[in-house]
Amino acid sequence: MLKPDVVVIGSGIGGLSCAALLARYGFDVIVCESHSIPGGAAHAFERNGFKFDSGPSLYSGLSYSPSANPLRQVLDAIGSQLPCVTYDTWGCCLPEGDFDTSVGAEQFCEVLMKFRGDDAVAEWQQLQRVMEPLASAATAIPSAALRFDWGAVKTVSRFAPSLFSHVTNITKLTGPFSQIIDGVVKDPFTRNWLNMLSFLLSGLPADGTSAAEVAFMFADWYRPGVVLDYPIGGSGALVDALVQGLKRRGGQLLLGAHVEQVLVEDNRAVGVRLRDGKEIRAQRAVVSGASVWDTLKLLPEKAVPQKFRAKRQATPECDSFMHLHLGIDAQGLQSNLACHYIVVNNWEMGVTAPQNVVLISIPSILDPSLAPPGKHMIHAYTPGNEPYALWQGMDRKSQEYAQQKLLRAEVMWQALERIIPDIRSRCEVSLVGTPLTHERFLRRHRGSYGPAIKAGVGMFPGPGTPLPGLMCCGDSTFPGIGLPAAAASGMIAANTIAPVQQHLTMLQDIGCI
Repeated sequence: MLKPDVVVIGSGIGGLSCAALLARYGFDVIVCESHSIPGGAAHAFERNGFKFDSGPSLYSGLSYSPSANPLRQVLDAIGSQLPCVTYDTWGCCLPEGDFDTSVGAEQFCEVLMKFRGDDAVAEWQQLQRVMEPLASAATAIPSAALRFDWGAVKTVSRFAPSLFSHVTNITKLTGPFSQIIDGVVKDPFTRNWLNMLSFLLSGLPADGTSAAEVAFMFADWYRPGVVLDYPIGGSGALVDALVQGLKRRGGQLLLGAHVEQVLVEDNRAVGVRLRDGKEIRAQRAVVSGASVWDTLKLLPEKAVPQKFRAKRQATPECDSFMHLHLGIDAQGLQSNLACHYIVVNNWEMGVTAPQNVVLISIPSILDPSLAPPGKHMIHAYTPGNEPYALWQGMDRKSQEYAQQKLLRAEVMWQALERIIPDIRSRCEVSLVGTPLTHERFLRRHRGSYGPAIKAGVGMFPGPGTPLPGLMCCGDSTFPGIGLPAAAASGMIAANTIAPVQQHLTMLQDIGCI
């Protein structure tokens, strides 16, 4: 029987970040992954020579160190390199018209001047001034310094002078971003734009997205000389960097290892039982990187108080996704294609309305290795706005399901036709993913993007649980949804398990102190 120090359930970004950092701290770690491919929602797969990203496609703060991005901090801590190609521009297809925009504060002023005029530009510049101290406050303490025990007194106190200088602004970060917008921005286009950015960050519009999350983005996207990153090799390269960091320190990754239950003895989590009946005993802790709802399914009925179970089970959820993965012939395509596009069909419907927002990624423009010569890999998706109820109970082998896939994928085809009019005739590989695909391959409750916890109403829970020996990480855990947040959650869980002195040494090694 395997008896590591820690068992981590799930090889998503949160689970891998936690496990790799624990291995760096000297713990014997085993990661149990149900799928045959690591990475969770960030895993990559290949078809006919095209290498597809299954999920995230927009990255920043990965190409340099030290970085405020917790994912870069994890990679630095475990000594893994991640070569990236950088760029700064993406395309927008909005009700007002089509245009290219860039990270950095100045170029968006040009967009506003073209579409809205002087008043909108003045409001945007004022918002920049308001957000500057909030952005500084949001990045005053690196995620790498956080832990959820009394040891935080020592690790966080190193940043106390910076923290105290931002104390008045920190209180503003706890509320929804809409409170900041309402005090500065009246122009409807700018408000729609900020609602869209909020939705892409958290799965919620500005009135549900924390000001801290947006302030962190402003700190990253609107600083001088800013660029966006794309890992060479796609999201698969990012996952591989975490896996290599885990294995380099002796950690193990078990694929096809589906966890059926968390083992509980004497009111303590002591390991996991796999679907094949094998048990893995954990000497120190079990860390679940599964969603809040899926973690509850792994626990014996009386393992945690019923009040806790009911509260976690009632966590509101974001909707799911539709995905369109395409391999196309790129011969004769326009030379000015962007790597990414945001398509919004109707502002009045709201950014969270089903099929209203479509994201398009063509990363083979930046990294030709993702597609055969003369070809492009495309990933289009509706981000967290596809209702699971439309698919619930369907047989994936039925004609009804096949027809529904065609119907619900059409909005993505139409979005692509705004950029590549003859996209359908160029197509060589076509794969459609649905909420049932998310549910099946990611072991994801109702295929959900994650918890829809509104800022000012609730908070993402920390890594601890009422069951001794059981901790959590991933997008159901503080700080929440998104790659940086998931990496931060894994880092926080690992830090909480590790001795404080080792934690401080890690902070020194990555240049935080």
